[in-house]
Amino acid sequence: MGTHVITGAGSGIGAAVARRLAERGEDLWLLARDAVRAKELAGQFPGARTFVGDLANPEKLAWAFGHQPLPDRIDSLQHIAGVVELGAVGDLPAKAWQRQLAVNLVAPAEITRLLLPMVRIAKGHVVFVNSGAGLNAHAQWGGYAASKHGLKALADSLRAEEHGNGVRVTSVYPGRTATPMQGSVHQQEGKEYDPSRWIDPESVASTILTAIDLPRDAEINDVSVRPGR
Repeated sequence: MGTHVITGAGSGIGAAVARRLAERGEDLWLLARDAVRAKELAGQFPGARTFVGDLANPEKLAWAFGHQPLPDRIDSLQHIAGVVELGAVGDLPAKAWQRQLAVNLVAPAEITRLLLPMVRIAKGHVVFVNSGAGLNAHAQWGGYAASKHGLKALADSLRAEEHGNGVRVTSVYPGRTATPMQGSVHQQEGKEYDPSRWIDPESVASTILTAIDLPRDAEINDVSVRPGR
């Protein structure tokens, strides 16, 4: 039984991964943005432990983690939470850039820094759920894509730095996936949302589990998951 830390476990891909790991009897530590959300996650995943840290304020995470129990070892650290705000470069205000960079890039970097000693102990795995926007940027997606391109750089650097410590690092690049975030994206685009057109979160969860379950002689560095219908 492994110990897994997950951000974004409340819905979508994060919920699918947490559910699958819970069914296997794994030890879950779920990050919540506040105490109310922590209570909701505890109800959603009985037996899981929760701790609190607001990804929108990454500079406060060190203080928050320093005042809560943390796992002694971490077999996988999974960065799945994210936010998206669409807008043309000529229109998107600084706050929208800052929010996306904070949640999608700076917070994963800070959480990784704070928890890396426990990942090293377990010779564990860090998973960054990125996006197709982390590989290609399109009109209206500049702020989000910039944060996800940065997340790719973070993962690549971490992999090179921690390989000698036995830490594996995987970036997963899903295409459009049927999650609440995708519903928000369609609303921002002014389009009708039909979840049946997009990837099921369970399929992305299967990809993540394949990566972390891989025997120690191999490592999946980058994997793209595209809609199959």
